[in-house]
Amino acid sequence: MVLSDRTIMRMLQEGTLSISPLEESQIQPASVDIRLGNMFSIIEDLPTGVIDLENEIQYRTIETDRYVLLPGQFVLATTKEYIALPDNLTAFVEGRSSLGRMGLFIQNAGWVDPGFQGEITLELFNANRCAIELKAGRRVGQLVFAKMDANALHPYRGKYQGQTGATGSRAFMDDKT
Repeated sequence: MVLSDRTIMRMLQEGTLSISPLEESQIQPASVDIRLGNMFSIIEDLPTGVIDLENEIQYRTIETDRYVLLPGQFVLATTKEYIALPDNLTAFVEGRSSLGRMGLFIQNAGWVDPGFQGEITLELFNANRCAIELKAGRRVGQLVFAKMDANALHPYRGKYQGQTGATGSRAFMDDKT
């Protein structure tokens, strides 16, 4: 069941759902707007030109209120909001259609597990032929919350728990069994 604005506000007031900072105007009928933070991470160039999924890769992280995303460029960014989901609530991250129509693709694997706490790392890609200026504080997407039928047996406590800033891939930490 997707949560309504009424339920989202009640959960925020009760403290069972946490989103900070949050302005009341961000709460929509069936979602909460998320804003762009001021941290951006870019994969460092590799001598081989090949990303090896088994080894840690290096990122250059930039803290700025404005970032120009060049055509065909990929960058990690973070949300301004830090969220904490209870063990019976999941969230879907959706980009804004109006930004997608400009060629800005926003993704984060689309899913936030129950029990997750942290800022959400967004993967941004400019599919346009023109550069796109990104500004911290700008609404870039929304969280749609869904209540689960029961608390998760194993809520999220993984390698991204508590993340802040534009957090790079930790695929190299995956179980190698």
